[in-house]
Amino acid sequence: MTKSMRLTLSTLLAGMAASPALAATGPFFSLRNTDFIVLLAFLLFLAILIYFKVPSLLVGMLDKRSEGIKTELEEARALREEAQTLLASYERKQKEVQDQADRIVSSAKEDARLAAEQARADMAKSLERRMAAAKDQINSAEAAAVKEVRDQAVTIAVAAARDVIAKQMTAAQGNKLIDDGIAQVDAKLH
Repeated sequence: MTKSMRLTLSTLLAGMAASPALAATGPFFSLRNTDFIVLLAFLLFLAILIYFKVPSLLVGMLDKRSEGIKTELEEARALREEAQTLLASYERKQKEVQDQADRIVSSAKEDARLAAEQARADMAKSLERRMAAAKDQINSAEAAAVKEVRDQAVTIAVAAARDVIAKQMTAAQGNKLIDDGIAQVDAKLH
């Protein structure tokens, strides 16, 4: 036992020992007996309380308090249920949003994969077109080179033929060729 508990217990015992009930003398049902007077006063107090309906008022107040507590408990229970419903709703929404985000991510990955495949295909087509264009340019360059060589060969052949004809032809033969050429042109024009 602690010191304060001992002090409290000893004070309580001393107070009970010096109570007015021990000072009472004589028969119990006498107006000189303080215990009897206290009993009568207590009964009178209880009668006044009952007459003014204090117990029913107290019971009514306790019933109101009890009803208030019940109402508060029911409201708390309803709020708890509502909070659980909201929590479940938010959890469902969060799951739906997560599912939607997963679908968006997978869709974006699929789109990226398709775009990469399309880019590869476009790159291959572009490469084929460039190769074809390069081949066309090479063929064109070859044709131009062949034509230039032919033209050069023709020019050289014509120059050589002129030199040969000029050395072998006389003035009379040249005039005769000119007259034949004019006649052919005249025949073709008419």
